[in-house]
Amino acid sequence: MRIESKSVRWIKAAGVRALKTAAQTAAATIGVSMVMSDVDWLAVGSASLLAGILSLLTSLGGLPEVQ
Repeated sequence: MRIESKSVRWIKAAGVRALKTAAQTAAATIGVSMVMSDVDWLAVGSASLLAGILSLLTSLGGLPEVQ
């Protein structure tokens, strides 16, 4: 059985959080359009990317699941 280092656990946990945050942001951004043809995909992508980056930066302050 391989024991993961704290850094590897942190990267995995922060990555999962960032992906979830980006997905939630995409869903919210898409949801403000009345129909799918009105979706501004560039805005969805850029807002989601920014949310993911901000999530990673926030995770630098610490993650409760990685002690």
